[in-house]
Amino acid sequence: MTKFALVFAFLTSICSWAQDGSAAIKHAAPVLAEDLTIPDDGIRVSVLGYHDLAENLPETAMRIHTSKFRKQMETIRQLGIKVITHAEFTAWKKGELQIPNKAMMITFDDGWKSVYTDAYPVLKELGFPFTIFLYKNYVDGGGKALTTPMIQEMAANGCTIGSHSVDHPYPLTVKSFRKKGTEIYDAYLRKEIGESKQFLESKFSCKVTSYAYPGGFFTEEMFKLGVEFGYSEMFTVVPGKIKRTLPNEMLPRYIVLGNYDKVFEMAINFRESTNGPDLAAGSTPGSIQTTPFPVTPEAGAIINTRLPEISADLSTIENLNPATLSMKVAGFGEVPATFSEETKKFSWLVNRRLRQSSCQVAVTWKDATGKAIETPLRWSFQIDRESAYFPDGE
Repeated sequence: MTKFALVFAFLTSICSWAQDGSAAIKHAAPVLAEDLTIPDDGIRVSVLGYHDLAENLPETAMRIHTSKFRKQMETIRQLGIKVITHAEFTAWKKGELQIPNKAMMITFDDGWKSVYTDAYPVLKELGFPFTIFLYKNYVDGGGKALTTPMIQEMAANGCTIGSHSVDHPYPLTVKSFRKKGTEIYDAYLRKEIGESKQFLESKFSCKVTSYAYPGGFFTEEMFKLGVEFGYSEMFTVVPGKIKRTLPNEMLPRYIVLGNYDKVFEMAINFRESTNGPDLAAGSTPGSIQTTPFPVTPEAGAIINTRLPEISADLSTIENLNPATLSMKVAGFGEVPATFSEETKKFSWLVNRRLRQSSCQVAVTWKDATGKAIETPLRWSFQIDRESAYFPDGE
């Protein structure tokens, strides 16, 4: 298998793990709905995710050369990208803090010792804050794992601690527990999501408010428990930039691969960012597309995911007959969109990656008397194929 094929297989696998939980999003609308009370400021935050580092071992999807890591960090500084703390990210997400147009978080998963020996000196030199997502059973876990003193030193010098479960279960393990029934699965998740948080807070005398799904795999039940245990953010491995109104239970990250530099290049590309709230998020200057009702992605927007939720807010329509609603998406035909009686939002989560550079959507309906609307709701948006992470040859 070629190097490209190996890289593509990895990219496909991590995203398919996350996609296994995509059906949960529809049924978890009350938890995952965008917070429309906090206006989108047009800012997009890029979150980097790393694992292991080494200079004298071959680079892999999970291991990056220390010299390349340093070069990437220096590139961030040279581009003027602001590296923010987890606390600043949370405050911005809540609408309590303004941040620069180009902002980034740096994170590490698992708790490899090389974070302390290789990454930490670089980050400390450049003054970059960072977050480590630790899983309980790997803390003081042996020769390649971070030790308690290492973690304590980093925590005193710009490092935030996040949770990464108790024993980092793979998707097949999680699925096997889910098949055993609601009670067993609930107890299992409470251990992985809750016990890990309690352990880290007790051991390091800190508040743990973020969680990274192991392998990026998630299910609906995890969203609710995350809220219950007090996590303010839960991160996936699905690439993309974060806007202020994006649901906190499913935040994207760019997992930087040692053997595929394109991921880092996409992460530092901020073509979606705007210079302020006057320009609609993701829109191109001079765009003349408008819609009579709020839609997502916005008309004329340029998005960086091929699996968006497409929706229309129909809350201002009188005498709407929901049973007559129809959504058609170019390349898919009529799709199984659902209507929320609570929010009056008609939405569909794309379940197969959009392959074209643009996407057209049409929504139609009838009123209570059976009269069809005169003009369908139509709009289109663009997909930034590079920022969408996947090679064109997929």
